[in-house]
Amino acid sequence: MKKYASILGLLVILASCSVSKNASKDVKHELRDNGTFLITEISTDKTYGLSPKNPVEVGGVDKNVGPLNERRYLNALAGPNGETVSYYRAGSCCAIPSEKAIFGDKVLLDNYRVTWEGSKDTVSIYINMYDSGKLQIPVGFTAKK
Repeated sequence: MKKYASILGLLVILASCSVSKNASKDVKHELRDNGTFLITEISTDKTYGLSPKNPVEVGGVDKNVGPLNERRYLNALAGPNGETVSYYRAGSCCAIPSEKAIFGDKVLLDNYRVTWEGSKDTVSIYINMYDSGKLQIPVGFTAKK
């Protein structure tokens, strides 16, 4: 009987940990307008959004607005001197762990290629539409005015 009580206690602890982990991935994002997030902080982490190991977490897939949230994020960005950016979805890649995975325990990121007038190349931005975290502007970009 003590064995079952110990197992039950362990399950309760594990369940409470997973709930708190999910809660940290449910950040509410402010909108500038229906098509654009309001983002003011530039990341100091040079990998933020620019590496699949540190993707932008826009969330929304659970409310059927995942792709819209990806565009809202990209619409909030400007080039290094305020230039209007253009972007296209290059595809999905990079399976990462997520408690919000629909099948299994991993989700795929979306890779967007972003450029602006005068840019010598495009920049890959990796976006997670399953988890929702604090939104920042990647190094090398500014906020749309």
